[in-house]
Amino acid sequence: MENKDFYKNYMECFLEENAKVNLISKNEEKYLWEKHVYDSLSIKLFFDKYNPKASTLLDIGTGGGFPSVPIALTYPKIKVTALDSIGKKIRAVNSIKLKLNIENLEPVCCRVENLDGKFDIVTSRAVSSLKTICEYALPKLNKDGYFVAYKSKKYLEEIEEASSVLKKYKFEIADVIEYDIPTEDKPVRNLIIIRHK
Repeated sequence: MENKDFYKNYMECFLEENAKVNLISKNEEKYLWEKHVYDSLSIKLFFDKYNPKASTLLDIGTGGGFPSVPIALTYPKIKVTALDSIGKKIRAVNSIKLKLNIENLEPVCCRVENLDGKFDIVTSRAVSSLKTICEYALPKLNKDGYFVAYKSKKYLEEIEEASSVLKKYKFEIADVIEYDIPTEDKPVRNLIIIRHK
């Protein structure tokens, strides 16, 4: 995983915005690196394993910019679209983009079904059930694209529930990549990797 110091300016910037908008709770601020930035960067495990030829990425329900902003900072050759329907959150992400001059980040305020275009990778973190988010994410993927869903411990139930949607769009679960969050209790997280059959 990337060096924490590389993200220092970004985290300071995020905390400035959080003081104005409340993107994450005050209690979570002390875990900003572990629970939000580090968690967002776990997508590196997917990149290392699959080496996708990706030039575009859509993050659905980006909220305060997770995982979109850490991904944009880490992978400057990928054009990252940070999508959320809540204006104040997108304004905060845009403010971070401008302060840090993140040229490959495009914050967009709209609902996913109203967004044009298809993408090489779609991500979603802590947004909705896998079944629900698949309905929005899968139609936005290019033919060889991947949907990377960030999930916690109930992922098996969610995969089971989503099976009808995967079948409908002719997608499959390619992989589940497990990792730990580096806090004392080391909670387990999972990246659900979905692609065309």
